[in-house]
Amino acid sequence: MSYDPSPQAYPTYPRQPAPVPEPPAPPAPMHAPLGHHSDLRVLRGAYRWQRRTATLTALGYFVLFLLMSAFAPGFMTGTAADGLPVGLVLALVQLPVTWLAITLYEYTARRHVDPIADRIREQARLDAKREARR
Repeated sequence: MSYDPSPQAYPTYPRQPAPVPEPPAPPAPMHAPLGHHSDLRVLRGAYRWQRRTATLTALGYFVLFLLMSAFAPGFMTGTAADGLPVGLVLALVQLPVTWLAITLYEYTARRHVDPIADRIREQARLDAKREARR
């Protein structure tokens, strides 16, 4: 004869704990949680595009200037206007190109990134308000 000490074998065992009822399942959210929201992917993509555009504007011109300095010294030492060398004129143009990159960065932020961020911020505010009411 084998002895089985499990409580299932003896349902009338006096020290058997009462079954614990399952807690009710929380209601399903109306939308995906904010961390998995597709708007965050869109925001990351817009921000990535914004960074690349501004960076390539500023660094692209600078790299072009460096390459021309290294591989086209005849062109860079040529005269542009009033006896100024072309290399000096192109070096001075770096400042307006940097301003252009900053302006482009701000423009793309206002045009593409900020509206998405505002929409996510508003959704988070509404989610927090909804959670506070529970």
